[in-house]
Amino acid sequence: MSLCPLQWKKKSPKREIEPAISSKALAAGKVKITTASNPRFVAALRRRLGKEESETIVIGLELKADMVILDDHAARTEARRLGLQVKGTLGLIRKLRDSGAIKLDEGNLYARLQEIGFRVRKDIYLEIFR
Repeated sequence: MSLCPLQWKKKSPKREIEPAISSKALAAGKVKITTASNPRFVAALRRRLGKEESETIVIGLELKADMVILDDHAARTEARRLGLQVKGTLGLIRKLRDSGAIKLDEGNLYARLQEIGFRVRKDIYLEIFR
């Protein structure tokens, strides 16, 4: 089972690549929405990071997670400093593709990511998906 910070659920649907997938994952019990149990630690991280990133890091530490998903550079750096394994959204998508869990058209994916406001340089995208 995967765990997501409560704030993830409150994000605008425009930013979700496929809202139906998240709804199905929640309904199937594959994803659980949770909150960090240490609000002081979240508040301390929020001095430098966003709310979602701070919650993700604290939840990852509390649950001794195998990995956390973070795209923000500062958040990734902090998570690694605290001993967490980090993967970004694109790395996760590639891992799912490589395992056969999802099929996708990488050319169309880049355009779709840009449509929803996901920022990534084309050279980085191509390096991940070659």
